[in-house]
Amino acid sequence: MTEGKNGITYAEAGVDIDAGNALVERIKPAAARTDRAGTMSGLGGFGALFDLKAAGFTDPVLVAATDGVGTKLRIAIDTGHVDGVGIDLVAMCVNDLVCQGAEPLFFLDYFATGKLDTDSAARVIEGIAEGCARSGAALIGGETAEMPGMYPAGDFDLAGFAVGAMERGTHLPQGVAEGDVLLGLGSDGVHSNGYSLVRRIVDISGDSWDADCPWDAGTRLGAALLTPTRLYVRPVLSAMAEGGVHAAAHITGGGLTENLPRVLPEGLGAEIDLDAWTLPPVFGWLASVGGMKPAECLKTFNCGIGMVLVVAQDRAEALAAHLAQAGERVSVIGAVRAGAGVRYTGSLL
Repeated sequence: MTEGKNGITYAEAGVDIDAGNALVERIKPAAARTDRAGTMSGLGGFGALFDLKAAGFTDPVLVAATDGVGTKLRIAIDTGHVDGVGIDLVAMCVNDLVCQGAEPLFFLDYFATGKLDTDSAARVIEGIAEGCARSGAALIGGETAEMPGMYPAGDFDLAGFAVGAMERGTHLPQGVAEGDVLLGLGSDGVHSNGYSLVRRIVDISGDSWDADCPWDAGTRLGAALLTPTRLYVRPVLSAMAEGGVHAAAHITGGGLTENLPRVLPEGLGAEIDLDAWTLPPVFGWLASVGGMKPAECLKTFNCGIGMVLVVAQDRAEALAAHLAQAGERVSVIGAVRAGAGVRYTGSLL
């Protein structure tokens, strides 16, 4: 093969294949920690294989979900605290899967950047592996895209793709009826939605990411706002196995106001008592600095409730105890009522 006239290389064009290979080698141990029944291949192939029969399914229906982390990434990039956003990425996908009644099986990620920083990328993907390990999903593949000119220096973006399964006929929502009880599971903060508004409110406050956190002494503001999204998969699947769970709603963008109606049949709505749980102080701070009305908070943020289970009235007490035993902060926040939408009683702020 004759040599080219100019001798230019792909690396000189801004794409370092060796750095990409080094990243794959570094993350292999993290991915290996997520191995589970059904996994058939490791990282590096053109595709990833998964055996549903080996995973224990007889007549499975597949469920898929995809999501990102949104502008929370801006805070992670600006502060250098990128370790937790991988957990966020997994949680935003697998928490959706479990709402259908599905067990997460495997996960793939997409990491895109202008110039690959192997250490930063590895920290992100190791966080993804941690999220997968906590939720029982195998990290079986992904893509790292180095695209010069597409992203400013130091910036990157993330997307995630999760696939789960359930036995045919076990899908949710199913059997929701008037009088069903709403069990709210506590959030770990803002999770991964509403961050364009969060960042705007921080600008209004005049604080920097390194400023002392107003609601958590001894913590920096940026670090507090980067608390990862809570993973609800194992406790919720366990509760579903106990019987009596009719529906589940992951409270993300749109808050309680818009997410809960998605799992209620036509003709039924929800009545929620805002006095049933204590509003985490981060939301009080955001509302105060931003001058937000309660209605705006409730349709933007999770306001302290990251997942809602709709359960049979005669199973509510037992399921609440079961979830508490599994480590969840559980509140009876309301009930299913005739009508449409969400009606609130009590006071949020």
